Amino acid sequence: MVSRVESRPGNMPNGATRLLAIVGDPIAQVRAPAFWSAAFGARGIDLLCIPIHVPPADLLPALRGLQVMRNVDGIIVTVPHKTAACRCVDRLSARAAAIGAINMMRREADDSWSGDIFDGVGFVDGLAAAGIALDQRRVLLVGAGGAGTAIGFALAHAGVREIRVFDTDGDRAVSLRDRLSHGAGPPISCVDAPDPSDVDLAINATPLGLRPDDRLPLDVDRLTPATIVADVIMKPRQTRLLRAAAERGCRTHDGVHMMDHQAPHAADFFRFPGHDWSVETVRRLVENEQSPGGR
Repeated sequence: MVSRVESRPGNMPNGATRLLAIVGDPIAQVRAPAFWSAAFGARGIDLLCIPIHVPPADLLPALRGLQVMRNVDGIIVTVPHKTAACRCVDRLSARAAAIGAINMMRREADDSWSGDIFDGVGFVDGLAAAGIALDQRRVLLVGAGGAGTAIGFALAHAGVREIRVFDTDGDRAVSLRDRLSHGAGPPISCVDAPDPSDVDLAINATPLGLRPDDRLPLDVDRLTPATIVADVIMKPRQTRLLRAAAERGCRTHDGVHMMDHQAPHAADFFRFPGHDWSVETVRRLVENEQSPGGR
């Protein structure tokens, strides 16, 4: 992919511009197009990230259509497509194969496609950067879809004491529990209700919170100030859940951290040019590019 990316003056696309698509349903909330396009523009990379709204029923033909477009070098996959998108790649990383979901697809030199998922590592890296230790923490994980499963796998390797899984689809919760229970990780259990009363960290890994009328993903009245509440939702950054948790004295952690801390992993996966794609550098590039004095 990188061999076909060239610098360009200014920040306007042209006939040689390469594309990185992001597909989801809904799509208006995604931060990736502005984030990545600003980072590319700041480095003079002729690559744009574009949002594409694809309902679940149309996902497979939409992805196949993007894959035959010769100037599409990669695809970011967001809610609710991360599991189904596995069917549209030729190879999965070991991590993606274990999780059964992907959030990034890369075109190879032979026009085959590879898939990987970085939600879990981005989430755990984001917690660490915020000074939130995971060692011996009791965790409630609400949501066992693509993002929730990735986070569950990352947590299981991060030293947590216990993981309790809740999903409105009980079979999906059981499936995640069973997959996480292999090996020498922490005890994993399924719970009948999203009760955060005696955990150290409560995580919303569902889409609940994208819309203002969404119900709360867990029982906030059972929160205590000792519990940290984290959300994967990026927009709105302060979801109803995080606001309710803060009102009850809890420390909160928003979804922007998860995305930002995927940046180094994504840059390596997509083989973006340049030597420093650290979180701090990318944030600075984006802020400078988007500021009134930027280009």
